[in-house]
Amino acid sequence: MAILALTTGRADLRERLGRIVVGFNRSGQPVTAEDLGVAGAMAALLRDAIMPTLMQTLEGTPVLVHTGPFANIAHGNSSVLADRIALNFLGDGYLVTEAGFGSDWFREVHIKCRTSGLQPDCAVIVATVKALKEHGGLPTRRSKRPPADEQMPFLQAGMANLAAHLGIVGRFGVPAVVAINRFPEDTDAEIDFLREAAIGAGARDVAVSDVWAHGGQGGTALAKAVVEACAADSNFGYLYELDAPIEEKMEALATQVYGADGIELTQVARDTVAEYRQLGFDKLPVIMAKTPASLSHDPTLKGAPSGFTLPVRDVRLSAGAGSLYALCGDIMTMPGFPSVPAFMGIDIDEDGELSGLS
Repeated sequence: MAILALTTGRADLRERLGRIVVGFNRSGQPVTAEDLGVAGAMAALLRDAIMPTLMQTLEGTPVLVHTGPFANIAHGNSSVLADRIALNFLGDGYLVTEAGFGSDWFREVHIKCRTSGLQPDCAVIVATVKALKEHGGLPTRRSKRPPADEQMPFLQAGMANLAAHLGIVGRFGVPAVVAINRFPEDTDAEIDFLREAAIGAGARDVAVSDVWAHGGQGGTALAKAVVEACAADSNFGYLYELDAPIEEKMEALATQVYGADGIELTQVARDTVAEYRQLGFDKLPVIMAKTPASLSHDPTLKGAPSGFTLPVRDVRLSAGAGSLYALCGDIMTMPGFPSVPAFMGIDIDEDGELSGLS
């Protein structure tokens, strides 16, 4: 999926598939899909998958749906090809593209940008009062929560998390707009506090989003804020150079994105890094695979954690995509799904009417 998301065309796809490392020979040299003679067949299977799917919103806005590289072990962005196709047809419009779970995954944008040659003009950080309260210590179990009119202190404490995300985007030199995804239970006082605090923390603008309730009309203020931010000056840059040692790349992400004091590699990770350096893979960009529930590696550390060391237990190679990914803490390398997937509630009747989609 990461290969498909980063490819720039069929020839590039064929080359990336050929670079996939499937193992090592007895001399310790990588064995690739090209060595096995299967890269061409894989490229043939993906001949049509390389083309994005054109869809539309309920209001007729075109949407290109293409790829979903799992952000824990990949760059977590939609495809380069979809972006390039959209830009060719935009005219005076604006392209909105995905950038992962949160701004801590905004670090992976520079992998996609290096591949595509494109750069973002603005970053939108989506925030909710509910999530920030939980980052401020509000119990997740409703039975243990104080009354709604006593929850403002939790929002004030949780603002540290949003401020940290704004700081991350700022380090990339991109103006940030905060979109407050409003829920019915959010009070005007909470929204007003969040707006003022976000501006104070470095947001270029803040807008309430009621798209879920009012469609496009509910996003008018947000769209205006994004348009104005895109016209502002920006100074997009990367957090590390590709020629830097692997350890320095990981250190840069740990300290400048997560707020860690540094990194600590296990002996396994150190040995793997040394092996990749010897094999010539040390010039690849690095992805840090960690929990999405915290800015740190520990899902229980909410808000804006500090004073911790980021543990790296292993580093793995994605030669086809063109990156290394470090495993930080206890992180799964496959997507987690619920015990009862949503598709089990979907059905169709004899008249062709669908149920279970809402």
